[in-house]
Amino acid sequence: MGRRRGGPNRPGPALPGSSNADDAGRQLVFFGAEAAEPTVADLAGLLAGPGEVVRMGGTARLSVRVDAAWRVHVLVAELALRGLAASWEPTEDERHTVRTSYTRMLKPLAVAWLHGTVKRAPAVFHLTGRRLRLWVAAAGTPEPPGGYLLRLGDGDQDSWDAIGAALAAAGLSGPLLGPDEGGPAYRITGRRRLTRLAELIGRPPPSTPPNTWPPNP
Repeated sequence: MGRRRGGPNRPGPALPGSSNADDAGRQLVFFGAEAAEPTVADLAGLLAGPGEVVRMGGTARLSVRVDAAWRVHVLVAELALRGLAASWEPTEDERHTVRTSYTRMLKPLAVAWLHGTVKRAPAVFHLTGRRLRLWVAAAGTPEPPGGYLLRLGDGDQDSWDAIGAALAAAGLSGPLLGPDEGGPAYRITGRRRLTRLAELIGRPPPSTPPNTWPPNP
């Protein structure tokens, strides 16, 4: 199956279906997505979700499978902001895989997240606004009537506890839903937590469909 590429400053071609608190808690907004310059380290947010990283020699490649075309455009643009060209291709289950090329820029991320070939969250891991923004862009899903799901990698059980602890440290604690409960995912509920999430990740990208980005109650 042919691979379609988007340049560093341009998302790939249009896809089918795409459309062109307490004081301590409030202080977390200073770590929001719009308060810092994008860096490669932000891509840890993709690995907190369903993203994967693999190594080859002194290089590494990151990939993530997403369920909607708008996510492809957002992620390709976000990767380009960090100097990473990305390609995408449709999958047999009507999803899309976004991946980078192998590059030395991703080696530190792979070293931090891989134990052999198994993905595992670092012992010391925290979630900034930019990391959360990437996680939401890749795998965030609204859950009516008033919740929001941050989806996890199906085979990443060894990371789930550490990721949950990082969410709690960011003021976003929520229950872990197992595969038999519509997960794996962490569920964020409550006005204060949803407001905090919305503040941390910033405004939705232009291509985001209505009612997809976390609401700001």
